[in-house]
Amino acid sequence: MEIRSFLAFELPGEMRDALSRLSSELRPLLPGARWVRAENIHLTVVFLGQVPESSIEGITGVAKSTCDRYGAFDIGLKGVGVFSGPRNPRVLWVGLQADLERMSNFRNVLQRKLRPFGVREEKRPFRPHLTLCRFKKGSRGGPPLEKILDGYQDFSGPFYRLQELILFKSDLTPAGSIYTKLARFSLAGTR
Repeated sequence: MEIRSFLAFELPGEMRDALSRLSSELRPLLPGARWVRAENIHLTVVFLGQVPESSIEGITGVAKSTCDRYGAFDIGLKGVGVFSGPRNPRVLWVGLQADLERMSNFRNVLQRKLRPFGVREEKRPFRPHLTLCRFKKGSRGGPPLEKILDGYQDFSGPFYRLQELILFKSDLTPAGSIYTKLARFSLAGTR
């Protein structure tokens, strides 16, 4: 049996509350978008995809050994943007300010160590973001989206500490994704 899974940081409650307020402000401007529930917003580090259940133990070992070497990450909300550009938007996201070089290194080490389990390495640079909503295929931007991108480019929030990486299982349902925590890994190192 295969499990759809990913490694991610769960967000602190205060940060989720800020994202929930932001979504409530923006939702009326983009009524056709599929909004992510605030409790489901997380910072994905590595999307594992479909992995055999028999690989979970090995994946868990890799995640633990990597987290044992790295310390906590401090992140803050910074700006709002869109993937695929404002003309043909796919995803509206909130950016993050953090020690991006160290976080990127953490992601790259995890990916490299997960290769033996069939996990595909993401070649694009790590751009940590939090997905607010997804647009239907073929959606066009227009004035409401441009207003959001202009008005929220300076959006920011206080810094919060991420101290634990989580292995999530993701079940896709017609009502949306259901996430189950399979394992937790404390960031206990100094790197």
